[in-house]
Amino acid sequence: MDQVMDKALSPAQEENRFFIAFISIVATIGGFLFGFDSGVINGTVDGLQLAFNSESIGTGFNVSSMLLGCAVGAFFAGRLADHYGRRALLLVSAALFIISAWGSGIAATSAEFVVYRVLGGLAVGAASVMAPAYISEVAPARYRGMLTTVQQIAIISGLFAAFLSNYILAASAGASTSELWMDYAAWRWMFWIELFPALLFLLMLLFIPESPRFLVVKGRREQALAVLARLYGDTVARRKVEEIDQSLARDHHRPRLRDLIDKHSGKVRHIVWVGIGLATFQQLVGINVVFYYGAVLWQAVGFSESDALLINVISGALSIGACVITLLVIDKIGRKPLLKWGSVGMAVTLALMVLAFANAGQDQSGRLIMGSWGPLALFAANAYVFFFNMSWGPVMWVMLGEMFPNQIRGSGLAVSGLAQWGSNFLITMTFPMLLAGIGLAGAYGLYALCAALSVWFVMKMVHETKGTELEDMQG
Repeated sequence: MDQVMDKALSPAQEENRFFIAFISIVATIGGFLFGFDSGVINGTVDGLQLAFNSESIGTGFNVSSMLLGCAVGAFFAGRLADHYGRRALLLVSAALFIISAWGSGIAATSAEFVVYRVLGGLAVGAASVMAPAYISEVAPARYRGMLTTVQQIAIISGLFAAFLSNYILAASAGASTSELWMDYAAWRWMFWIELFPALLFLLMLLFIPESPRFLVVKGRREQALAVLARLYGDTVARRKVEEIDQSLARDHHRPRLRDLIDKHSGKVRHIVWVGIGLATFQQLVGINVVFYYGAVLWQAVGFSESDALLINVISGALSIGACVITLLVIDKIGRKPLLKWGSVGMAVTLALMVLAFANAGQDQSGRLIMGSWGPLALFAANAYVFFFNMSWGPVMWVMLGEMFPNQIRGSGLAVSGLAQWGSNFLITMTFPMLLAGIGLAGAYGLYALCAALSVWFVMKMVHETKGTELEDMQG
């Protein structure tokens, strides 16, 4: 009778869904910190200019300096994770988040500030590639997209929390540059708030296991079997260990960068170019201009600092709603349709923003006067954020975490992560200069063109990964 009941249990019934959800949520705290650390700079730009006496190029570097660390962190995290493990790299990133949050707030010079922001960038870069990779390596294929999308919700929640805390702290002090507590300006406290989630992340990581796929790659089959049994049950665990083992290189060599080269053609694998394209286009549409310079942007079109920070809070809430929609449908309709229609929506809404900015007037100081075009700019900007966060925001990270075969996942993530954060740095660094040169309309015209090109990229280059087991991914 017991044997009959055991046979009647389906793989889904043997899954420890609570444990899978728990470790996925812990991993996504890294996404929350990724978002918070990226968004907190938004409300500190005026404080940085005043404290370090910097102009547009200097401010652009202070804001974007973290992204240099992100590019390095993403690249080396992908590679080091193949040697030391996904969980180990997440622990390192948690420690760096703590150091960066404290140091960025206490920095006395621009150079010191940049050092701490680069350390934070290393943490963000590592968390950005490791959290979705870790989740994809523990989640069942049929709802892997949903769980990985939680990572983007966490990122947006982190941005929202940063925007909200920036708004509250600036309002409490009267302005971001005014003193708040203990004779420190409000903009410094904006960084220190991050210490609380960073410490929580470090603590919670101690309670989750290493990725079973990493353990198989390292030849630690018994440990991998134990983790998989906790996740999926004994029956599925035994089969899964064999499937993972068979998906690796025949000679079982350690993962390496040259695995990205097809040994028959001698060329970079097609899947690597797709990963680089996804990572790059996500930034070329200009989304982080809104995240990093949102307050400056809305002040440029006539809103006060307080109003601009409040608009950021509204945008953050809208972004979370868009991600929730994606979470509910990504494993039903797939990744590719979301990317395609998201690109179309962004191209249209960016074009509307260009129209609004191009028709705006200017006062004697060169400040934009939106007039009747203000509501269109505000609507289009929030619609653009919505389209991004129901498509490229979460789906790019979902695909990077799952699309590479087991043997090259770490290396593929390293190269794609480097491309993603390198593009992010380029867009963020150049925006203040574009603003001073060709203006908002010109800058957003370039982003609209990139959004239109991304439609072609998705249609021609991207292949659907919905429901495919990681061991069946083709490279």
